[in-house]
Amino acid sequence: MSLSARLEKDYIEAYKAKNTVRLGVLRLLKTALKNFQVQHLRAPEEGDVLDLIAKQCKQRQESITQFAAAGREDLVDKERAELAVLKGYMPEPLEGEALLKAVADLLAECGAAGPKDMGKVMQALGAKYKGRYDGKAASEAVKAALAAL
Repeated sequence: MSLSARLEKDYIEAYKAKNTVRLGVLRLLKTALKNFQVQHLRAPEEGDVLDLIAKQCKQRQESITQFAAAGREDLVDKERAELAVLKGYMPEPLEGEALLKAVADLLAECGAAGPKDMGKVMQALGAKYKGRYDGKAASEAVKAALAAL
């Protein structure tokens, strides 16, 4: 089942179950997908849907940080609940050892020789593991691996 179809099915289930948090998040995602379709004059593909979900996750993370700094715990809890719903649609993240192993494999595939090949490795990482890693952590892992060569 495609991610778009899964979102539609879950939307209907959340509507029937009167799950307001899940329904609100899915409604926003459906709107973002429709806006994408209107803007690009084509239906969103799997990668586009993942990008939209990742963008929504990032927005929630930033909101949590700002609300926490302002002492608005009620809004922090709301944003965390929405973030949990969104993360349910993201693929298994690459973290820690899995990220280091993926970077090591890509270094061998790309034939990277030193720090000047960082762009090539990051591009390959983005193509192969789109939406599955934190950009900052991946960048640090690639820098460390290239420096060790």
